[in-house]
Amino acid sequence: MEIILLQDVNKLGQKDDLVKVKSGYGRNYLIPRGYAIAATPSAKKMHNENLKQRSHKEEKIKTEAQEQATKMAGLKMV
Repeated sequence: MEIILLQDVNKLGQKDDLVKVKSGYGRNYLIPRGYAIAATPSAKKMHNENLKQRSHKEEKIKTEAQEQATKMAGLKMV
């Protein structure tokens, strides 16, 4: 069974990882406790879109931070 982790799980993986586990472990432990969701085709598609959006936001923040650093590098402190 494939699952998508919603949070870090010790000795299994990090948040947003797609991992294979035994069906019983996934259905009886991980999914009911909110640690994971079943990796259905629609869930995989939504997960990929979320990862793309997150990476786009991170890139935007990084670019803005670099612009601010450039502006601050030209300032003199008194």
